[in-house]
Amino acid sequence: MLKPVRLGAAILAILSSAACAGPAAPATQTETTIAVVATTTQIADVARQVGGDAVRVTQLLKPNVDPHDFDPSPADLQALAAAQVVIKNGLGFEPWLDQAVTAAGNSGTVVDASRGATLREGHHQEESHHEAEEADGEDPEHSEYDPHIWHDPANAKVMAANMEKALAQALPSRAATFAQRRRAYDTELDRLDEWIKQRIATIPQADRKVVTNHDAFGYYLDRYGLTYVGAIIPSFDTSAEITGKNLSDLVTAIRKTGVKAIFSESTVPPKAAQVLAAEAGVKVVGGEDSLYGDSLGPAGSRADTYIGMMRHNTEAIVGALGG
Repeated sequence: MLKPVRLGAAILAILSSAACAGPAAPATQTETTIAVVATTTQIADVARQVGGDAVRVTQLLKPNVDPHDFDPSPADLQALAAAQVVIKNGLGFEPWLDQAVTAAGNSGTVVDASRGATLREGHHQEESHHEAEEADGEDPEHSEYDPHIWHDPANAKVMAANMEKALAQALPSRAATFAQRRRAYDTELDRLDEWIKQRIATIPQADRKVVTNHDAFGYYLDRYGLTYVGAIIPSFDTSAEITGKNLSDLVTAIRKTGVKAIFSESTVPPKAAQVLAAEAGVKVVGGEDSLYGDSLGPAGSRADTYIGMMRHNTEAIVGALGG
């Protein structure tokens, strides 16, 4: 479960001041762009792909920042106050967001990009796939579902469709453009999906086993037929406690299953992975080859877009496992 975040008194004061000034006015038919706040790097990139020049996207989380430790700045909160559309990942990934939006007095639309996505509860439960419920059903925001839905391109298409719908409602005059851009992006995602399948198929079946820093890649592993052996932090949340027993059990599992590598992540310090790898007698995939789990890469990197991130991760996995 992702830990709750408490907004500081100073930030709440800033939000209260912004709220007193009144919420941002909704978009009108004479406007040509809308103000959008996207919580994560992945959400922001997909929003830009769908919205094009009709959206002004403020991205709260920066590249290579761990979202589990995030605390919005005053500038972030002012952007929330003025946003006409706020797009979140959902599934508890942004436990700080609802309080911030309420305190800001935001009158825009808050879009849960996970609605309709295929969800999973965790690697240890083989038959745990569900679709995110609508508003009149179970609320997945407070469930134990894995929030890392974007690691499956099929879910990325669902997220893009949710964004298209919200943007079209906020700016009907550009609805046709949003629809066209979303369809074009769907085509790119389908091509990405097929490319990943072809690359993973080059890995010998016996070597398709993965150990990571934390439990963030379940959707990817399920989609492409890789086996999850374990994670140094056995949780969806990087702030969860690491126990000696978990590390000992993981070393045993690595040796027993013949895992070839431990994959470090861009937002998690590599020290624990290095120590564990030395104990288990396997290599660490890190540095420039680190996987991007919770964040895209910085501008200009190979992983500064969603599609770039998925390609980078795939090449790192295939290269390490002998594809």
